[in-house]
Amino acid sequence: MQIAIAPVLPLRGPARPALMRRQLAHLSDEALVALVARGDEVALADLYDRIGRVAYGVAFRVVRDERLAEDAVQEAFLAVWRTAAGFVADRAKASTWILTLVHRRAVDIVRREQRRRADPLDDETAGSATTGSAEEAVWLRFERERVQEALRRLPDAQREAIELAYYGGYSQSELAEKLGQPLGTIKSRMFAGLSRLRELLADSATEEAWNRESTS
Repeated sequence: MQIAIAPVLPLRGPARPALMRRQLAHLSDEALVALVARGDEVALADLYDRIGRVAYGVAFRVVRDERLAEDAVQEAFLAVWRTAAGFVADRAKASTWILTLVHRRAVDIVRREQRRRADPLDDETAGSATTGSAEEAVWLRFERERVQEALRRLPDAQREAIELAYYGGYSQSELAEKLGQPLGTIKSRMFAGLSRLRELLADSATEEAWNRESTS
């Protein structure tokens, strides 16, 4: 079952995000997760502000790389956005649940990196390297085009934040300053945009597989 993606919250003047954040300040982490389960992006950003620094520390101790640690935290909070409705407060604190997700994502990233850097080419593989390189180049070009097409289907604000972050190398704090938006708004755009992007890429991969099956 697909989880609906909440739209980016419309802003009505610079005071609105700050006011909304103050209204959430008295809530527990568990209450914020409940709001996230209802699609509240501001609550998600508030959770990130409360737990993000500790989450990054947990991830960094596992991956030992700043960029990979950021990826682990980003993926974990995306998982929070997708699965908040399944959180049961009686079983664990919200912070424990989130940090467990961060740790799992960090371990997954380490395993993924280890596989990527794994075995050296054997003689047979080396003999087919030229053909493999040509096929890989075609595949990478196809993937770039698929990602660009998915990005074009995002709302302008979400696409701008993602492109500046991943292609321009800006941190979320730098984006907030560059775009003149509150940090919480930038975080919300990133989370919602990445979530929608993954759905679009998954849909296009399914469509491509169907087309191949139909023409075979």
